[in-house]
Amino acid sequence: MQTAHDYLQQHAALILEDIKRLVQAQSPSLNKAATDRCGNVLQAIVRERLGVEAQVCPQETLGDHLLFCIGEGPEVTSILGHFDTVWEIDEIPMVEKDGKLYGPGVLDMKAGLIQSIWAVRALVQTGGLAQHSIRIICPSDEELGSPSSREWIEQHAAGSSRVLVAEPAVAQTNEAKIARKGTGRFEVRITGKAAHAGNNPEEGISAVQEMAHQILYLHSLNAPEVGTTVNVGVAKGGSKLNVVADEALLGVDLRVTNMAEAERAVKAIRACKPHLAGAIVEVTGDIGRPPMEQTPPNLALFKQAQQAVKRLGFHLEGKAVGGGSDGNFTSAMGIATLDGLGATGVGIHARHEHIIVNDIPLRSALIAEIILGEAGREA
Repeated sequence: MQTAHDYLQQHAALILEDIKRLVQAQSPSLNKAATDRCGNVLQAIVRERLGVEAQVCPQETLGDHLLFCIGEGPEVTSILGHFDTVWEIDEIPMVEKDGKLYGPGVLDMKAGLIQSIWAVRALVQTGGLAQHSIRIICPSDEELGSPSSREWIEQHAAGSSRVLVAEPAVAQTNEAKIARKGTGRFEVRITGKAAHAGNNPEEGISAVQEMAHQILYLHSLNAPEVGTTVNVGVAKGGSKLNVVADEALLGVDLRVTNMAEAERAVKAIRACKPHLAGAIVEVTGDIGRPPMEQTPPNLALFKQAQQAVKRLGFHLEGKAVGGGSDGNFTSAMGIATLDGLGATGVGIHARHEHIIVNDIPLRSALIAEIILGEAGREA
């Protein structure tokens, strides 16, 4: 009997063609018109390969989110894959050379999305989907932190036995991602009092001086021994050289490995207090993505996946990584979640972003085998 891997190897050229189609449909997160055009291309591909129509979740300012449902079996698997990218239109070209495909969003994560679609197609064609229902959940704003899609993702992932995230594999090692840091963003706004820097500086309150104190305090909150990082990535203040600055602004990035540490760090960031008499310090922001922790359901799914992919002669390893994904949300819901099942390659958010073309059928088959799980082993 033909296996899903056999089928995918036979159709490798078509899978690559679909990846190129989706990459060429450029989709900067903040460009609704372009992202919706990309969504239309994605709908066309799914219509051709799986014969289903999208359930569209319209958005006013960002791209519309798309949901595709395939199969009617009792075992529900959700596949997460966003189709927005960090690249502006024509910022980098799509090029195939030396066994690699370069292009905007090819690794993060359009190839993984197409590989997932073909994994499901392979199961349909080889009779492996009878006991399964698949939800392919495609948000359009992941690169922005999923501001408009989080609740929608959680709504449609609810009731799933597991969530497979088709984000790229770990660079160089091709490992799955079994834990991710949670992420938070904060803004620290500082108000001082303007004065002439030469004539009467003593009458002013320097927001820039206060900003320096706040930066030192915020960076003191780093706790690398438990994986917590606090980074002031943006610092703006003042207007003119001869004016005591009356305003300053800090942008702060927080990364944590668990919710207990998130609560500690958030409380500490919000506790920023002025050092200079008369200065005002206001903090806004919160955790945007909870951490994806190595929970018992997540670890059980990873072990099941390791067993399933042995049918491919493949050994799957896992690694904890720093960046977040939409899988953080489903993991926090208590749903077994496994990330990093997409394409292999390097260069996420970099101009040399690319995938390894020869790995496409195997990575697609990996998703198919994890979906099959125990049933596949019994077959």
